[in-house]
Amino acid sequence: MQIKPEKTEARTQQELAAADVAAQEETEKLPYSRREIIFTMIGVLSVVFLSILDQTIVGVAMPRIVADLQGFDLIVWISTAYLLTSTVPIPIYGKLSDLFGRKPIMLFGIVVFLAGSALSGAAQTMYQLIAFRAFQGLGAAALQPIAIAIIGDLFPPRERGKWQGVSGSTYALAAILGPLAGGWITDNASWRWVFYINVPVGIIALLVLIFLMPTLRSRARQVTIDYIGAALLILGTVPLLLGFTLAGNQYAWLSPQILGLFGGAVVVLIAFLFYATRLERQGREPIFEPGLIKNSMRIFGVSLLVTVIFSVSLYGTAFAIPLFAQGVLGTSATNSGLILVPFMLTSIGGSILSGLALTLTGKYKWVAILGLVIDIVGTLLLIRLDVNSSYAQLLVAMLVLGVGVGSGLAVYTTVVQNAYPEKIGTASSTLVFFRQLGGTIGLAAMGSALVSSYIPAFHAALPATLRRLLPASILGAFDNPLVLLSPDALSRIRAGFAGYGAQGTAAYNMLLQAVKTGLAQSVHNVFVLSLGVILFGLIAVFFLKEIPLRECKKADQHL
Repeated sequence: MQIKPEKTEARTQQELAAADVAAQEETEKLPYSRREIIFTMIGVLSVVFLSILDQTIVGVAMPRIVADLQGFDLIVWISTAYLLTSTVPIPIYGKLSDLFGRKPIMLFGIVVFLAGSALSGAAQTMYQLIAFRAFQGLGAAALQPIAIAIIGDLFPPRERGKWQGVSGSTYALAAILGPLAGGWITDNASWRWVFYINVPVGIIALLVLIFLMPTLRSRARQVTIDYIGAALLILGTVPLLLGFTLAGNQYAWLSPQILGLFGGAVVVLIAFLFYATRLERQGREPIFEPGLIKNSMRIFGVSLLVTVIFSVSLYGTAFAIPLFAQGVLGTSATNSGLILVPFMLTSIGGSILSGLALTLTGKYKWVAILGLVIDIVGTLLLIRLDVNSSYAQLLVAMLVLGVGVGSGLAVYTTVVQNAYPEKIGTASSTLVFFRQLGGTIGLAAMGSALVSSYIPAFHAALPATLRRLLPASILGAFDNPLVLLSPDALSRIRAGFAGYGAQGTAAYNMLLQAVKTGLAQSVHNVFVLSLGVILFGLIAVFFLKEIPLRECKKADQHL
C-alpha cells in the first residue's frame, strides 16, 4: 500500500515535535548530581534542626541562667532580643539570596549563628548574653528561609512538597528534643552547653555545604541593594514585634508605650510600602515586592493570609495546652515541652503525608483544605475539655490537631514557589516572615485572652462562703493560675490551711477547685478564639487558586 506524501509529512512533523518535547524535558532535568542533592539536604536540614533546637533548648535552661548571671529583671530580653533579630532580617536575606545566590547567604548565616552561639555560652553578664543572643539571631534569620528556598532550587515543584514535609518534620523533631536536651544538659552539665552544643554540629554542616553544596548562582548581572527599604523595614517591624511582645506583660495594651510602638510601626510600614511600590514601578529590586501580592492575590495573598492565621492559632493553642494539662489535669512532666510530644509526633506524620500527597497528585488545594478541616476537628475536641476531663481526652485532641497542623506546614511554601519560580528566595522568606509575625501575634493575643478571662472565671467559681470568709490577701495569691504549677508554693499554702484542721483542708480543696475551674474556663476561651481564627482561614483557603505542580523545572530558573 502506498502512503500518501502529506500523511508521511504529517507523521514526520509529529515525530519531530515529540522529539523536541523529549529534548526539552531532558534539558529541564535538574543539573545537580544525586550526591550533591543528598549532602546538601543533609547539611541544610542539620542547620534547620539546630536553629529550631536552639529556640526550645534555651527556655528550659533559663532559670539556671538567671540564677547564675543574676538578672531576673532582664529575663524577658533574652528571648525578645533573639526574636527581633531572627525575624526582622528574614525578607532581607531572602531578597539577597535572589540577588547573590543561596550558598553565600546560607554560609554567612551559619557562621554568624555559630559565632553567636559560642559567645552566648561564654557570656559573663545578662547584658552580654542579651547582646550575643541578638547577634545569634541575626544568623538564625538566614537559616530557615534560605533552607526553604534551597529546596525550591534543588527540586521541581511536584517534588518540593515531599521535601518540605521532611523539613517540617525536622522542625517538630527539634521542638521535641529541645526540652529533653535542655533538661539533661542543665542537670548534668553547665547551662553554657545549651549554646556550645550548636558549634560542633554546625561546623560539620558548614563544611558539608562549603564543599558539597552546588553554587546555585544568581542570574542577576547587575546587583543593587535596597538599603533604604531595608532600613524602613527594620524601623517598622522592630516596634511592631516589641509591641506584641510587651503588651499584656510589662505594659497594658492601651498604655502610651504600646500605642506609641504600634503607631510608629504603622507609619513607618506605610512609608515602606509606598517606597517599595515606587521602586517596583521603576523596574528596580525592592526588599519586599508588593507586586507579588497585587498580581497574584489568589495565590500569594491567600497563602500569606492563611499562613498568618495558621500561626496565630497554632502558637496560641500550643501555649494553652501545657497550662491545661499541668494546671487543670495535674499532669506531671519534667518540663512543659514534654506534654506536647504527642502533638509534635502526629504533626511530623501529617507533614510527611501531606508532602507525599503533593508529590503524588501534583495538586495542593485539597491538601490545604483537608489540613484546615482536621485542624478544626482537633480544636473542637479541645473546646470540649473542661475541669472534669481526663488526659485521654486531651491526648486524642492533640493527636488530631497535630495531623492538621502538620498537613498545613509544607503546603503554602510549595504554592508560592510554584507560582514564582524566579523569585523563590523573596517569596519563601516573605512567607516565613509572616509565619513568625503570626506566631508573635498569636502568643500575645491568646495570652492576653487567657489572663483577662481567668480572674473573673476564678472568682465566679468561688463558693460564696469562701468569698466572705477568706481575706483578700489569700484570694489574691490565686489570682495567678501559675501557682498550680509550683509544688513548693502549693505545699506552703496547704500547710497554712491544714493548721485550721479539717475545715481548713476542705476550704483549701474548694479554693483549689475554683482555681482549676477558672483556668479551665480561660483556656477554653483561648481554644474558642483559636477556632474562630482557623474557621476564617478555612473560608480564605477556598479562594486559593490551583496551579498544577510541574514535574520538572527549566534550567534557567535555578538561582
